[in-house]
Amino acid sequence: MPLDWIWGLIGGLTIGSAAAFYLLVNGRVMGASGIIGGLVDRSGWSTWAERAAFLAGLVLVPLLMRPFLSEAPDTHITGNIAAIIAAGLLVGVGTRLANGCTSGHGVCGISRLSLRGIGATVFYLMAGGLAVIVFRHFLEVI
Repeated sequence: MPLDWIWGLIGGLTIGSAAAFYLLVNGRVMGASGIIGGLVDRSGWSTWAERAAFLAGLVLVPLLMRPFLSEAPDTHITGNIAAIIAAGLLVGVGTRLANGCTSGHGVCGISRLSLRGIGATVFYLMAGGLAVIVFRHFLEVI
């Protein structure tokens, strides 16, 4: 099995396990955009410590894993900073329009058989595919 597939499997199992644990312990869906959004707009300020710990884990765990990796997995990210910024802005706007992100709708929504989660996942996958076609084949920036 190619190493990239193994890393994908490990990552998927880790995210799925974390989402299930978060739901069982907190009774809430582990949606990263909702967790971040609650800090930004202060609607989730009552649980700020939990939210900050979650975000710290998103940043720190990859850094803590670095010594255990013989080489960093290739992300295939573009070197075009404008494309990276545009992608980040589009993802941010999309998560607000869809009331959630891949972790909330894709991981947690689909696993709970939520029609809203399934529908959102179908649309953001289609939008992502369309974005790749436009940015790679028409604009040639990635």
